Amino acid sequence: MARWAADERGRGAGPHPGEGGGLAGTTAERAADALGLTVRQVRSDWDRARLAGLVELHGDAARPGWRLTAWDRDDGAVLRGWVALFDAWSLAHPAPAGTDPTVAAEVVEAAPQLLSVMHLSAGPVAVAMLLDLLQQRVAEIRAERCEVPYGTPVPPPAPDPDGPGGPGGADPLPELLGWALEGLASVGALVMRGPGPGTEAQLTPLGNWAVWVKLEQICVAAQSPAGNIELSAEAMLRGCADLTPGPARAEYRAWLAARPTRGALDELLDAARGDDALVRGLAFEALRAVGAAAEPAVRAVADEPGLRPYALLWLAEHEGRDPEQAAEVLTREEATWLWVDTAAAVADHGESRLLVRHLDSAVQGTVPGLLEEVRAVGHPRTVQVLVALAAAHPDPALAKAMRRAAFQVHTGGV
Repeated sequence: MARWAADERGRGAGPHPGEGGGLAGTTAERAADALGLTVRQVRSDWDRARLAGLVELHGDAARPGWRLTAWDRDDGAVLRGWVALFDAWSLAHPAPAGTDPTVAAEVVEAAPQLLSVMHLSAGPVAVAMLLDLLQQRVAEIRAERCEVPYGTPVPPPAPDPDGPGGPGGADPLPELLGWALEGLASVGALVMRGPGPGTEAQLTPLGNWAVWVKLEQICVAAQSPAGNIELSAEAMLRGCADLTPGPARAEYRAWLAARPTRGALDELLDAARGDDALVRGLAFEALRAVGAAAEPAVRAVADEPGLRPYALLWLAEHEGRDPEQAAEVLTREEATWLWVDTAAAVADHGESRLLVRHLDSAVQGTVPGLLEEVRAVGHPRTVQVLVALAAAHPDPALAKAMRRAAFQVHTGGV
């Protein structure tokens, strides 16, 4: 499906997604005819291609995802694509019509515990046992959500045969357990064995591997050596500022493993939007530890001026470019903006000699050329950076030129 969409785009024929990102009616019919599938199958495959990162939506247009180009040559890209689909099983296999969204969310939240039990069992597990576990976990989730003042006696609830999860309710848990198992089976995480009351579920090798990876992440989260795991993103990044790259990555992974991916990404990007350039750079280092799951979020901020250079470099490296060549994706103006932002981080948190050394990394090659372009780039910290450089530079003539440039930026002169 993704390759058909790429071919269509190459011929200038779309495809153009409809409302909500799904395929529009005529496009779905055209794809069904070309692929020998039903329209329903085509729509399902399209949604899965999007979830796996094989297709990306940009406004009202769809284009091939980077993962599609790597699919035949990079097993890692295939595994990451499958994990994205595995994590989104409830989107790939929507809940039955009429399901209470709250109850469905409770089942989705309980699913990792069911998968962990299946993984540790190393064999088939009776669906009846999984149902018992699901009922217990949903009860725990509801108890955790209930806010009762400390010390208030809580009487046990009376049985409600018609309530959610009860035998006469609109969302009996046995039905939703069936939905969850079907959804996980549909993405290849498990298989069902035997009909009737003796039905069993067993993880596939892929499913076992995915659960093992998730459990390993939990173990990593429990081993945060610097103790930053419970801090906000900004506080965690500041706590990692003095660490060498290896320990810092361990802290990023521990912090990330303890949080839902979407919330962690939002928190890191919010931290990157702040005034501290050091935190901004560290936020994108932490996003590198997220890997493929961060790609859509990073693409989404690539149009924000303050984050664009960082986002473009992140995407270039993620797509396989050598870090030294990744800078080629930046325009001259973007590279200059990034130079000023990095200089601001060094001025705020580093030593003066490092700030002087930072001059050597400028793309302009000469200090006069750098000053001319720095004055034009419009970075909010330009004046402070130039004043700090002037104070740190040992050459009186260059220091004077920097002070003059800082004054001109400050007064709006040329």
